[in-house]
Amino acid sequence: MHRNSREPRGIRGFTLIELMIVMAIIAILLGIVIPTYSHSVLAARERALRADLASLRQAISRYTLDKQKAPQSLDDLRSGGYIDQIPVDPMTHEPNWEPETDEYLMSYDQQDTGIVDVHSASNAVGSDGTAYSTW
Repeated sequence: MHRNSREPRGIRGFTLIELMIVMAIIAILLGIVIPTYSHSVLAARERALRADLASLRQAISRYTLDKQKAPQSLDDLRSGGYIDQIPVDPMTHEPNWEPETDEYLMSYDQQDTGIVDVHSASNAVGSDGTAYSTW
């Protein structure tokens, strides 16, 4: 028996060409979306890093001026009530900040030296071309 040429096409299903075209469109869309998503995630992590560094530096300054001595560790900031908890470094996903100590005194009343700055422990390079550890 010959098949009637007037049968609806929908019964036969998709052809290989139709499936290949759909797969190509999906691949193109993924090629556009994935880099954009990755870039936005990195930008958000860098914004979080800058905010965490600013809050830690502000806490170090307040601690030093209030107590007339620099904190000896980041835990001093937490135990002194200057921060609720030591934030997690968004680049390393751990609270492993690199404190910078110096003999620099912030005021003439300051009696002891200690931590004057803090940096990320990450060795990666940021979107601006500088290492996170220098921010």
